[in-house]
Amino acid sequence: MRNKKTVLAAAFAAVAALTLSACGDSGSPADSPVADVSADTKTKAATVLDQPFTKPDLVLTDTHGKTYDLREKTKGKPTLIYFGYTNCPDVCPLTMSNIALAKRALPAADQDKLQVVFVTTDPERDTPASLGSWLKAQDPDFTGLTGDFPTIQAGARQIGIGIDAPKKEKDGSVVSMHGSQVIAFSPKTDEGYVLYSEDTTADDYTKDLPELIEGKNP
Repeated sequence: MRNKKTVLAAAFAAVAALTLSACGDSGSPADSPVADVSADTKTKAATVLDQPFTKPDLVLTDTHGKTYDLREKTKGKPTLIYFGYTNCPDVCPLTMSNIALAKRALPAADQDKLQVVFVTTDPERDTPASLGSWLKAQDPDFTGLTGDFPTIQAGARQIGIGIDAPKKEKDGSVVSMHGSQVIAFSPKTDEGYVLYSEDTTADDYTKDLPELIEGKNP
C-alpha cells in the first residue's frame, strides 16, 4: 500500500494561494511557482490534512436562481468542492468529468449521498442558466454556484484556494487564474480534510470516493 502524505493545513494554505492555474479560451494551463511544504514525495492522489479546513461560509446563487447556503445545504454530507469556470478549456472540465465518472461507479445510495459543488470563478459570464447547462453535461446532480466575485474569492481563501478576477487579453481571450484543487469535506465533521490536485485521475477518485463518503481517510 502506498504511504499517505499529511501536511499542516496552515502551510498548505500558503501554497494553495500561490498555486494558480491559468485557464483561458485557448492554450494550456500554466502554474505559478510553488513553495515546498514537505520533503516527502507525493505517493498517492489524496493529501490528508493534519489540520482540516472549516467549510467556507458561502451564501451564493444556484443554477435555479435560488439562494444556496453552502454550510446549511451540505451539512452532514460527504462533499467535494471545486472552484473553476465553464469557459476553461482544459483543467475545469477534465476535473468535473473525472469526478462524474467516479461517482457513476458508486452504488446508487452512495451516489445520492455525495455532494459535488462547483463554484464559478467567472461569475460575470457564468450565469445560473449557463452554469446549469454546462454542469448538466457532466452530471445533472452536481451543484453549481455563482454570485459576486468578492464573495466567491473570500470563500475560496477560507480553504486556501487562490483566485484572481478574470482578465481580458489583447487578443480578446479571457484568462482566469484559480487554484485547481478539489477539497473533500467529511460527513462526520463537516471539515475539509482531504485535498486533490488537478493531476488526480478518474481512477484515483473511483478508489477514494467510497472512503470519503464514510468520512474515512483514503
